[in-house]
Amino acid sequence: MTDVILVLNAGSSSLKFQVFAIGNLSAPLANGRITGIGNAPVFCVSGQADKNLQPQDHHQKCLAEILSWLSAQDWQLRAVGHRIVHGGTKIQQHCILDDKIIAYLETLVPLAPLHQPHHLHAIATLRRAYPNLLQIGCFDTVFHARQSKLQQSFALPEKYFVQGVRRYGFHGLSYEWISRKLNQDYPTLFRGRVVAAHLGNGASLCAMQGGKSLATTMGMTAIDGLPMGTRSGAIDPGAVLYLIREQKMSAEEVEHLLSYESGLLGLSGVSNDMRVLRNAAVQNPHAQFAINYFIGKIAEGIAALVTTLGGMDVLVFTGGIGENDRALREDVVGKLSFMQHFETVVIPANEEAVIADYTLHFLSDIRG
Repeated sequence: MTDVILVLNAGSSSLKFQVFAIGNLSAPLANGRITGIGNAPVFCVSGQADKNLQPQDHHQKCLAEILSWLSAQDWQLRAVGHRIVHGGTKIQQHCILDDKIIAYLETLVPLAPLHQPHHLHAIATLRRAYPNLLQIGCFDTVFHARQSKLQQSFALPEKYFVQGVRRYGFHGLSYEWISRKLNQDYPTLFRGRVVAAHLGNGASLCAMQGGKSLATTMGMTAIDGLPMGTRSGAIDPGAVLYLIREQKMSAEEVEHLLSYESGLLGLSGVSNDMRVLRNAAVQNPHAQFAINYFIGKIAEGIAALVTTLGGMDVLVFTGGIGENDRALREDVVGKLSFMQHFETVVIPANEEAVIADYTLHFLSDIRG
């Protein structure tokens, strides 16, 4: 029987997972996901036929489906590593999920309402199923946690910063993987001035040097910064106040608008999927407008981060769009042609490998 680590990423409508043999983290034994949770969930595992689940199945029941599948394999589950979006001000490094940490994570739900509850439900479900199982939290905010106060602050009174109203930044596990790969494959570029672009349904940019995050586009929540698949990105706070005061929208309605109805979907009226927009853009000017808007904001964001670095030696693309949409990469680079020479690199995202590595590290420490 093979000892394994489970890596779990609980999203707002999906559960993604990978299984790694403890003796070999170079490639997963299994790669799977349940998508469409809350609508028409489908259980997919590499090398196996897809399985349609019941429409009413929620996250906990879908996770139970994954655990049932795991128990049928010739594996011994030794630890679980969770991708967790928000670590707040107190969590500065990845850690074991004990009672104290879990209680703190519950207080952060208002900062990440689309993700944090699902992380917590997954942790609780696994605790019930495997009471003695080691669970590790790997946080998207940790990579940015040591940025300067200049980068973390909003232009608000100090008391709000102390209360946690500040820029945290996200996609940190993706940026840590990029940092590792640069150090391994492009050591000279690793030491230089790097701007990384994580472009997918969620999108952000990060300025880094020597493996350290210096600035990023996402802020207190994962709505800020670049426009995304369904998220608005940066928006005038006065526009939010207008929606509440004049359009009589509730906070919940505004949140839903900014998180689920905006971005590429809202601009195009067609889709949040760049592949669909590319096909539609031939005849639909709104689809082309959404693409142009997205490209423009990416280039603007990169140019802004260059001021933090004092230049740019390499632009790294990652994420589903960043890796696969060559035309977008060329258009973004074209808009930055006024800058002095810089290299462009594509690095496939692999947050799961980072989580597996940290999980094995904690497991090895406990075993001695």
